[in-house]
Amino acid sequence: MSELLTQQEIDALLSDLKEEGQQSLIKDAEKEPVLFDFRLPNRISKHQLRILENIFNSFSEGFSAFLVSKLQTVVNINITSVEQIYYSEYVLSVVNPACLYKFHISGTDVKAILEINPNFALVLVDKLLGGTGSTHTENKPITQIEQNVLSVVVESVMQNLKKAWQTVDNYDFVVEGFESDVDFAQITSQSESVLLVSMEILIGDHSYMMSLCFATFAFDSILSKLSAQQISPIRPTKYNGKSADEILTKQLYETELPVTVEFGKTRLLMSDLMNLEVGDIIKLENKISDEQIVKVANKVMFLGRVGEVNKHKAIKITNKLVPKDHSE
Repeated sequence: MSELLTQQEIDALLSDLKEEGQQSLIKDAEKEPVLFDFRLPNRISKHQLRILENIFNSFSEGFSAFLVSKLQTVVNINITSVEQIYYSEYVLSVVNPACLYKFHISGTDVKAILEINPNFALVLVDKLLGGTGSTHTENKPITQIEQNVLSVVVESVMQNLKKAWQTVDNYDFVVEGFESDVDFAQITSQSESVLLVSMEILIGDHSYMMSLCFATFAFDSILSKLSAQQISPIRPTKYNGKSADEILTKQLYETELPVTVEFGKTRLLMSDLMNLEVGDIIKLENKISDEQIVKVANKVMFLGRVGEVNKHKAIKITNKLVPKDHSE
């Protein structure tokens, strides 16, 4: 016979159900509605944006290493945002006069703009020419001479973009020219969406901004390759999809290491060493029956016996030792 519930147990069950219903209502109220803009459909999914963020983080590491070598100071680059916005919004955010470099991805219809903050551009020119890199407050146009100096930096940006994008495909980033007015560097229509990558560059106590703006209307061919199976920071397409273990194992197998054989050892006085002549015999501490020590990269790894193979001196490994550091 089933056990009957008391009135107290029934009241407790009803109280729990009421509390759970109130908590679910509170959770539903906490969820904020997300606005959807039908005029700006998301060409790039959130998953693809995360992959792109990883790619540009890889780019920032390579480019910061270049700046450190050229400026001889500590440089940190942080990716502040990777987002889709209207091209008209991007145009309004660009200062005038600006420091813009228009470029494209070879083999595709993707056009883009590299925007370097004018103050940062002048600091780069000053330091590359041997100056102190003092911050410039006035916003003045970039001259032809300054453009020639900055070409080294811009070329490094293109090369590091190529390296970062090798996880997707072997793209070439080609600079088309310099523009000081964003209206002359138009890469798409005002109503189209663009991918804007914003970066903060920290040099000492000063902070500068740099950005990359890609037109997304021709991004479909690239987006189709942004799959989790193809993206790996150490597995670019030139490795034909091999795993990291396979790549590292292959590199290790092809690494050359010095191997030396120690036939014996002894100690001599300096006076005896200076008086050595042709025909003299040096008595070693080792016996003929002893095994010889085999060192790999100056570390004792094996024991062996000397012999001859095809009229070549050889040593046969007879024992494997625990690696120790025997540098003496």
